[in-house]
Amino acid sequence: MKLPVGSLFGSDMGFEKELLILGLVCVLMGSGSGNCPTGLQSEKGKCVDYNECEANSAGKPGICGNDSKCFNTHGSYYCQCNHGFENSKGIFNFTSQQGQCIDTNECLKNKTICDNLTKCENQIGSYKCTCQSGYIHVRNTNGTEPCEDINECKEAENKQENICGDKGTCKNTDGSYWCRCETGYTNYDNERTPCSKLNCDSFTAGKHSPSLGGLADILSMMRNSCLALSDSTVAGGGKADGEALLEKLLTATDSVLAPGPVESSKGVSRLLDAVENSILLIGPQLKINTTKMDTKETIAQIAVKKGKTRPTGPLHLTSGDTRLSTDWSTAAGTGPYPGFALAALLNYKNLEGSMNKSFEKLKDAEEDDVSFQVFSKVVSVVVSNPSTQNLSSPVNITFKHLQNKKETPEVNFICAYWSESGFWSTDGCSQQESSETHTVCKCDHLSSFAVLMALYPMEPIYELQVVTKVGLIFSLVCLVLSILTFKFCRSIQGTRTTIHLHLCICLFMADLIFLVGISQTEPEGGCKFVAAMLHFFFLGVMAWMLLEGVQLYRMVVLVFNATIRPLYLYLFGYGVPLAIVIISAIIRPKGYGTKQHCWLSLEDGLIWSFFAPVCIIVVLNVFFFIITVWKLAQKFASLNPDLSKLHKIKAFTVTSIAQMCILGLMWVFGAFLFHKDTIVVAYIFTILNSLQGALVFIMHCLLSKQVREEYAQFLSCICTPQKKRYSDFSSTNPSSSQSQGSRSGQLTGESHI
Repeated sequence: MKLPVGSLFGSDMGFEKELLILGLVCVLMGSGSGNCPTGLQSEKGKCVDYNECEANSAGKPGICGNDSKCFNTHGSYYCQCNHGFENSKGIFNFTSQQGQCIDTNECLKNKTICDNLTKCENQIGSYKCTCQSGYIHVRNTNGTEPCEDINECKEAENKQENICGDKGTCKNTDGSYWCRCETGYTNYDNERTPCSKLNCDSFTAGKHSPSLGGLADILSMMRNSCLALSDSTVAGGGKADGEALLEKLLTATDSVLAPGPVESSKGVSRLLDAVENSILLIGPQLKINTTKMDTKETIAQIAVKKGKTRPTGPLHLTSGDTRLSTDWSTAAGTGPYPGFALAALLNYKNLEGSMNKSFEKLKDAEEDDVSFQVFSKVVSVVVSNPSTQNLSSPVNITFKHLQNKKETPEVNFICAYWSESGFWSTDGCSQQESSETHTVCKCDHLSSFAVLMALYPMEPIYELQVVTKVGLIFSLVCLVLSILTFKFCRSIQGTRTTIHLHLCICLFMADLIFLVGISQTEPEGGCKFVAAMLHFFFLGVMAWMLLEGVQLYRMVVLVFNATIRPLYLYLFGYGVPLAIVIISAIIRPKGYGTKQHCWLSLEDGLIWSFFAPVCIIVVLNVFFFIITVWKLAQKFASLNPDLSKLHKIKAFTVTSIAQMCILGLMWVFGAFLFHKDTIVVAYIFTILNSLQGALVFIMHCLLSKQVREEYAQFLSCICTPQKKRYSDFSSTNPSSSQSQGSRSGQLTGESHI
C-alpha cells in the first residue's frame, strides 16, 4: 500500500521538499553492495558487473572446477568442459551447481575411432590407438604412423633364432606366423610353438606283443591319434579334442582292468607304459589348465601350462587319496622348451592286487624271510620333462594306507617304484615320514609308485625257548596228574569231572604238539598237519571250557536237571572244533603252516577261525558266570540256606572263573605272538602258556578237599604193609560201604542239587 509523501513528513511541507527527501531516500537505498542484484556489485555508489571467473583464480580451482573453462556474462557466468571431457549431466553450458567435468571415454563412444589394425586405449582427456599383436607403427613421410605387419620369421632369422624348432618351417601370415612341422613332428594345437618329435612307434602293438585283453585297442587308438598329429599336410598337425581322447583312454583302461587282477608282471608293465605314453600325447591337447577325470578303475588329474616362457612356481596334484608335490621347473625340465609343460597324477583304484607278488628284485630287505605286501594304491606320475630318471629336485608323494596301522601287525613301510623289468624296487625312493594312516615318499625319478608293507617274523630268542620248554614240560606233568585224578578219583565222579577230564586231555595234547612240532616247518605237509592239530585241540580246550560254564549255570539255575549226558558233551566238545577245522581247511588250505611256525597264517583272515570262537566262548562264559554269581548271592541271602551245598557251588564258581581268566587271557596275548618287537608280549604268553597245566592241577585237584582226602588215603595205602592194605581194600562191611557211598554222593553235589 502506497502512502502520500505528506503523511510521512507532515502535511505542511511543500511539494519541492517532498521531492528532495524522496530522492535522498532513493540514493540511500542504492548506496550499499548488498542491495545490488545478483551478479552485480556496488562500485562508487553504482551497481556494476561482478566477474565470477576471476574471483577464485589465485592458485585455487575456478568456480567451474578442474578440466573446464569459465565464461563471464553481465550479471552471471557459464562453464564449458575442456576437450576430452564432458559434463557429468550432459550439459554443454553449465554453472557450478549443474555438475562437473569428467573424462570422456572416446573408445566406448566411437568404436571406429581407431582402424582395424589397432586397438583403442582410453587416456585421461584423450585416447591412444596402438597396433595389435603382430603389427608395428611405421612413420610415413606425411607424418602418419599406420600399422604394418611384423615378419616374425625374418626377425627370428636375423637374430639367428629357430622359433619353429629344427624340424619346423616358419611361415609368415598377416599379423602372425605359424610353424609347419615335418612328418613325425607336431606342435599340437598351438601353431606358434616349436615342433616336437612324436614317437608313434611306442603305440605299436607288434612291438609289445600284448597278451593282456584290451591293451591292443588302447595302442591302436593312440597310434591313430599320434599319426594324425604328425600329418605335415595340415598346419599344426591334425587337431583333436584332448578331453574326449582322455575319456576314451580311461574307459579303455577300465575295460582292461575290470575282469580282475592282471596275472603277469609283464602285462602290468605294458599297461602302465601304454597309459603313461598316452598321457604325454593327450596332455598338450587339453584346452584347460587343469583336467580331472574319474572312472571305475582310475582317477586322473592333469595340469598343463602353455606359453613362450617356461613356467615356474609350486605344483600340487591330487588324485584320490594320493598327493603329488613338486614344482613346474621339475615338470618342464632343462632341455628344449616345446612351448608347454605337463604334469599328471594317475591313481589306479584296484591295481595293487595285480602287483602283490613281484618282490623278487626287492633287494633292500635285511632279512631273507621278510614278507612284503602293497599297502597303498598304485599311482603313476607323468611329466613332460624327458629326463625323468634323474630329476634336478625330488618329488614328494603322499600315500594313504589301505588299512590303519593300528589294525595291522607291527610293520615297516617302504617306498617303491615299478621298474621296467616288472618288479618293485626302492632305488632312488625313500620314506620321508609315516603315520598311522599316511606315508610320504621322496623320489628323484618318476615312474609308478606305491607303499609296501614289510612284515617281519618274530626272531627266535634263546631265553624264550628255554622258558617255553621247561614250562611246558612242567605243565604236561601236572596235566597227567590231573587226568589220572579225574579218571580214578571216585569221590568226585560226575558231569563236572568229565568236563575237567577232557579239558585237560585237549590241553595236554595241544601243549605236547606245541612243544615238539611248532617249529618243524619241514616237510610242508607235516607242518600243515601240526597246525591243524593245534587248531583242533586249542579249540577243544575252549569248547570244554564253555561246557563248564553251561554246567555251572545248570547247577545253580536248573537245580534238578544239572546232569548232561556224556554223548552230548562229546558231540560239542570234539565235534564243533572238528567241524571248524574241516571247513577252514577246505576254504583256506594254504593258511595252515607258515615259513616260520606251524600255526595259522596271519594273512587272508584264517586266524579268525580260531580267535572268533575264542571271543564268543569268553563272552558266553562271562554271561553264565554273572548269572551264577547273582543266583548265589540270592541263595546266600535266603533265610534257611543249605550252606554245605552252596559252599560247594561257590568254590566251583571261583575256580571256573579263575580258569577262564587264565585261558582267555592267554589267548589275548597269544593274538600278538609271532610279531616283531613284541618281546614283552611273548614272555607273558610263554609264562601263561607254561603254567596252564600247573594252575589247572592246583585249582581242581590240590584245592579240592575230596581230592586231598583221596590222595591221603592212596598214600597211606602205599606206606602201610601189604597185608593191611589188602584187608582195607577187601573189606565188605555193609555199614562202611553205605557210609562211603553216602559221603561220595554228598561230595559230588550233583544228585542232591
